[in-house]
Amino acid sequence: MKKIVVGFLMSYDYEKLKRSIPPVYNEADTIYLALDHECRTWKGTNFTVSPEFYEWLEEMDVDNKIEIYRDDFYKPELSTIQNDTRERHLLSLKMGYGNWLIQVDADEIFIDFKQFVETLRSKNHFLENPKENPVQIAGFLINIYKYLDDGLLFVDAPTKVMLATNYPNYKYARNTKQRVIYTNNVLLHECLSRTEEDLKFKLENWGHSHEINEEFFSKWKKADKDNYKTLKNVFYLDPDIWKSLDYFPTQNLTEIKSLVENNAKLHPSKWFLLKKNFGQWFKFLSPFKKNKTAFESYF
Repeated sequence: MKKIVVGFLMSYDYEKLKRSIPPVYNEADTIYLALDHECRTWKGTNFTVSPEFYEWLEEMDVDNKIEIYRDDFYKPELSTIQNDTRERHLLSLKMGYGNWLIQVDADEIFIDFKQFVETLRSKNHFLENPKENPVQIAGFLINIYKYLDDGLLFVDAPTKVMLATNYPNYKYARNTKQRVIYTNNVLLHECLSRTEEDLKFKLENWGHSHEINEEFFSKWKKADKDNYKTLKNVFYLDPDIWKSLDYFPTQNLTEIKSLVENNAKLHPSKWFLLKKNFGQWFKFLSPFKKNKTAFESYF
């Protein structure tokens, strides 16, 4: 118990696992790859996995940490987001209660997983009775918008992401709707950094496929390093969630890590974390809240 267990969802974008598994490999105790037993997406679309990928996986798994967990992850009577949530729940059961359960998507790349593990270890007391004291550990994503020939475009404001929990009672994808502990851990998110064909396939088979806005693709296709400052409201669901873009003149992960560390806009401040975490404490645990609830019950 009290292990660092990482779970990935393995689907049509499995090739991206070649970038997301290595950064977590050394610090993880166990890694699970959840793969539908008939290779179906949450929408029921079939995909194939190249034998070369399994060869790569075997070669890189020098410590025998990785297990492929095959199960029936597609139910036609469920929506894509319901299938998403269900698969994460089944995966969490495989990962085991009493451990830190980290779920990472194939297109999410930790910049400093060792730091994240240290963050979790400092909170091991939450593993003593997780059902009575459930928490979620959140970090922040730098969303890569588009790869260019000489760099990449990214959304200039990081977004929250649920990364780990001690009690995986998932309600909506990775969200358990329980207390959130915000941490200064940042990942790169290759959510849109694909070919046009691959991106369309992703969005059509994604948990939020029914919510894609109509103007998204026209903006994405024309974005480049010369016009990105003129493009506004570029999110693929509610457009103004991503208000503007920025540019990295490199695609090298080591160089990007340095750029992120030296840009205060790309990671949360101590004051921001303090404010957010106090708000979560007040919402879920504060004595004032409990007393207020008891007082109101008399009326």
